[in-house]
Amino acid sequence: MATVTVKNMDGQEVGTIDLSDAVFGVEVNEHLVHMAVVSQLANKRQGTQKAKTRSEVSGGGRKPWRQKGTGHARQGSTRAPQWTGGGMVFAPVPRDYSFKMNRKEKAGALKSVLTDKVNENKLVVLDELKLDEIKTKRFAEILKNLGLDGAYVILPEKDDVVTASAKNIPTVKTTQTGSISVYDALKYGTVILTKDSAKKIEEAYA
Repeated sequence: MATVTVKNMDGQEVGTIDLSDAVFGVEVNEHLVHMAVVSQLANKRQGTQKAKTRSEVSGGGRKPWRQKGTGHARQGSTRAPQWTGGGMVFAPVPRDYSFKMNRKEKAGALKSVLTDKVNENKLVVLDELKLDEIKTKRFAEILKNLGLDGAYVILPEKDDVVTASAKNIPTVKTTQTGSISVYDALKYGTVILTKDSAKKIEEAYA
């Protein structure tokens, strides 16, 4: 069991929590983490780039000059790649860049990242994260109290007030325990959990 300090929104220590080694104390598998990051970035690619080959460019049906006797190199079409307005050699075509990881691989990558955050002291556990109203300034104060510039905040359930309060802070991203992104956990540096978030993650992945 990894024992982590629990803080409140004012940055004060209010206790400790024991995190399961089955989730927060595994052997870090960098290959799975790399796969998860590449998979997420690849799945975001639109793959809609397109250019025309010589067979798709309009015109060029007539041979520009006769084969021999002109002094020019022989040409069969003004839409060949070497002509201005001609087709492109090996033109890009729409394609799907995405690839899938199975459930076990995704879980392994997630647990590796969470373990790494614990090892690097970049995992912050709050007793709770509740706001009475949507207020970016209040959320920024919480970060300052915790000594953070930004974070990846994992909520136990949907909370529109907290999400909206953090939305305008570019160094912060919020999510829920069922939608944790390995890429975002790495990108935003520090991971913030609540005690309820940690419990739900352990229930899902331990």
